[in-house]
Amino acid sequence: MSMRYPGAFKTATFNPLAIGPPVISLLVVAGGGGGGDSSASAGRSAAGGAGGLLYYGTETPKTPNGAAITLDVGTTYTVTVGAGGSYRNASFSGQGYSSSFSSYTAIGGGGGGYADYVVGGTGGSGGGSTYGAAAGQGTADQGNNGGICLTSPNYGTGGGGGAGAVGGNGTSSNGGNGGNGLAYSITGSSTYYAGGGSGDVWPGVAGGTSPGTAGLGGGGTGNAFVGAGGGGAGTANTGGGGGANGYGGSGVVIISSTRAAASTTGSPTVTTSGIYTVYKFTSSGTITF
Repeated sequence: MSMRYPGAFKTATFNPLAIGPPVISLLVVAGGGGGGDSSASAGRSAAGGAGGLLYYGTETPKTPNGAAITLDVGTTYTVTVGAGGSYRNASFSGQGYSSSFSSYTAIGGGGGGYADYVVGGTGGSGGGSTYGAAAGQGTADQGNNGGICLTSPNYGTGGGGGAGAVGGNGTSSNGGNGGNGLAYSITGSSTYYAGGGSGDVWPGVAGGTSPGTAGLGGGGTGNAFVGAGGGGAGTANTGGGGGANGYGGSGVVIISSTRAAASTTGSPTVTTSGIYTVYKFTSSGTITF
């Protein structure tokens, strides 16, 4: 008499890394800085810098931050997602808010230059708005410097610095380009993060109607002389800097782990990529492995 077994044998994929301490690739991007408020400054509104970008993992371009991180099982880690900055003027700095995972902090992007103010530097620095004024300095290993205004009178304004490149300079007829961000495949597909916003040019100038090109990675496109917040905003959850006269994009924290989390708060989006479980936080929360 023959014996039948119900169903068929199934082969499970064994991940030996899943039984030890979680090893993670970590991408942290802060909020971007906003552009200046051109409504009060005759079109002299520069772009915002991208949020600072940190990456720890084996993927290229790993530089500048380092190797993947090993975490402790049972420890609850705090995740903070920074908001994008507002426009910059005499009352507001335009500074983006920092994002963090545990002790790793990516600094918010700097606001664009406004009137005769010298630009403040942070993650990726904002651009300069007036001839002779220096653009701010980006934070080492997180972002780059902003561009400057090359001509007098003050026509084209500087672009914001990105995670991968400096912001472009403004000319008599064009705003500066935003600095490009960096691309990573931590979510399973190559995506740019932390691009700088582009500068613009005072529209009262003959032929001066061309904003710069926004940086790859969520940078906004400049739009001068239309009032606070009228420029292109940085893309949400990329850390993109705001275009001239625009708001900065909010940040994001992405964790790709060899071990699934025991619990999370903050409602991260959870996906899988090979043997890795990916947690994308677009708002603040916690994660415990």
